This record gives sequence, C-alpha cells and structure tokens, in this order.
Amino acid sequence: MSENSLPLSRFTVLDLTRVRAGPTAVRQLADWGADVIKIEPPESIDRAQGPGGPRDGPDFQNIHRNKRGATLNLKEPEGLALFMRLVAKADVVVENYRPGVKRKLGIDYQALRRVNRRIVYASISGFGQDGPYRDRPGFDQIAQGMGGLMSITGLPGQGPVRAGIPLADLSAGLYAAIGILVALLEREVSGEGQWVQTSLLQAQIAMLDFQAARWLIDGEVPPQAGNNHPTSIPTGVFETADGHINIAASGDAIWRRLCTALGAEELAQAPEYATGEARRENRDALNARLQEFVSTRTSAEWIDILNAAGVPCGPIYTIDQVFADPQVRHLGMAAPLQHPKLGAIKVVGQAVTMSRARFSVRRPTPERGQHTDEVLRGLGMDAAEIAGLRERHII
Repeated sequence: MSENSLPLSRFTVLDLTRVRAGPTAVRQLADWGADVIKIEPPESIDRAQGPGGPRDGPDFQNIHRNKRGATLNLKEPEGLALFMRLVAKADVVVENYRPGVKRKLGIDYQALRRVNRRIVYASISGFGQDGPYRDRPGFDQIAQGMGGLMSITGLPGQGPVRAGIPLADLSAGLYAAIGILVALLEREVSGEGQWVQTSLLQAQIAMLDFQAARWLIDGEVPPQAGNNHPTSIPTGVFETADGHINIAASGDAIWRRLCTALGAEELAQAPEYATGEARRENRDALNARLQEFVSTRTSAEWIDILNAAGVPCGPIYTIDQVFADPQVRHLGMAAPLQHPKLGAIKVVGQAVTMSRARFSVRRPTPERGQHTDEVLRGLGMDAAEIAGLRERHII
C-alpha cells in the first residue's frame, strides 16, 4: 500500500511531543497515513531518552513508528525560523509542553496562527492550559489518583490501586486525536484551524464514564469492587479446576442461561437470587455458590460450555497468551515491521477496522534527526546551507 493511498496522507503533522500522551495522539494520525515529522533537539544539546528506556527499546519503537525524524534547536532564532517555515506548510502541530514553556519558546498557538491561520494546534497537559493547577507537572499515576480511578480499582479495603496501564496518558492521547480530527473536519467549512486542548486529568475523569455518572446523577460514591462488576451481577472472576475465568451474567435472561449451563437450576429458583436487585444485595453469597459449580471443570471446558449457552465468558490471559489467541491473530493486533537494526519486529496494531480504508505500519521509529536533510530540502535548502546549520548546532 502506497503512503499516498492512505486516508490521512494529505495532512502534514509536526510532532513536538515526548513521553506518552502526545506520542499516542500522533501515532493515531501517523498510522492512518499522515506525514508526521518528529522534531527533537539536536543530540548535542539533548540526550534524553523516550518513555520506557532507550530508543531501540520496545516502548519507544511501538509509540513512534510511521514518522520521519528531524532535529531543530528551537531555542535559537535560526531554529525557530525554520520551524515557522515548516508550520506555514503544515496542517497540525501537537505539543505537550507545560503551558508557560511554549510561550517562552515563541511556539504557542497565537504565534503559530499568525504564520498559518489553518493550523490545528493540539496541546496535551497534566491539568489544563489554565486554572489553578495549570503549571503543575503532569504524570499518569497522579491523574489516575486525582481522577478517581485508583479509588475504585483493587480489592475492597486494600487501599488505592493504580491500573496496570497508563490509562490517563493513553486516553488523553486518544481524546487529543479525536479533537484534531474534528478540527480538521471543521476547517473544511470555516477555512481556519483552532486550538485543541486536553489534559490527563480531563481524560481520566471522562474515562470514569458510568462510575462518574453514579455520583453526578445518584449521589453515590462508588467503592472498590475488586473483580466484581460494580453493578452487573454476577460478573467476576471464578476459579476453575485449573485456573480462572471471567463470567458475565447480568440480566435475568443470561442469569437463567448460566444456571442451566452450570447445572445449578436451584439457584435460578432461589428467591434471594430471583431479581437483579436481589442478586446485588446477596452478591457475596451468590458468588460463593457459583464458585462451587465452576470449580468442578477446567477453564477450557467451561468456556466451551458457557459460550455455547450464550453466556459471556472468557479466559484470563497473560500477555503472551493474548497474542497467541486465534481471534487476536485474526484481528492482526501484532503488526509486523522491519527495522534496520532490530530486524523483524512486531508492534501493537490499530483497534479500528474499516471496510475500505486501511492503516499502515510502514516505517520504523526514526533515529534522532534521521530525515533532517530530507525535510529541509523540502523547504528548498541546499546541501551547503544544511551543513552550515549543522555546524552551528541549529540541527
């Protein structure tokens, strides 16, 4: 598949982001074909590594694929001027500086808008571009705590627990990508770009979803529920003869199917489990009774039996088992990629499938400044000019 045939190939994105939330947003655009130029300081003035370790490590390789890499020293007037020349031709800029830093550098939205009124400028911060916490440094786990997630994660009474993935970072990146795409669509009508803003805190609160609605609408503060679903009962983890499985049997119809499949018709007839509200009030006793039946067979046996009966259930995989599953293989969630140093590797695929358009994992993560000369030639610069910039540590 040629890059020009990808759905976002007409857009150029300047990527100033680091760590995870910003790169997650840009990755969505890059995978669908946008020409992403990852701009970093020259190594002579910045030797920082990416998230999760060295540049050749799995985290950095997964999150920065499909980009071209260029270096620019934005602290120098020449570097800033070159950046503005790129902005004049670009569609999107994505940054995750603290609010005051970009203004100090002269690369805030208003400065870029003066160069290109069509620019879509996306900012991701810890707490927002204004307000009392605007200058605080942001970090995923801080947002998980302040956004309520840690208070509802883990076993009842064990104290707050972080999620096993950087959920605030990842969701902020996804919300930013949605905002960018909305702004690009709106630009087709208005002819102008705009400033797209999100934060780890906003994204984490939005991801609370129904747990937040329980408080906002009913005034209920959700507690930790462990492996039990907070409201759909019985839903949780059950121990089998050789491991554990998830069973989700909310609603009267599925509840009756579960009882029949388990050979536990007496539970379906018991008044203390006859309604959803009754099952909620007697959840612990119900789970204990269900456990007696589930422990008699292996995980594989129950998964076959319950799925045949129309009861949602599934195994609880380790990560290696996830990617060995035949459905996961069918979905193509491990995307192959050829790396010049690492050889044949795989990165995480996209979670969206379309009937015509396709995403593409086509470029490995670039080395720092790998495409600097190529990018500057696109601005009309010749080899001597580029060499001079390198001598002066502008690139």
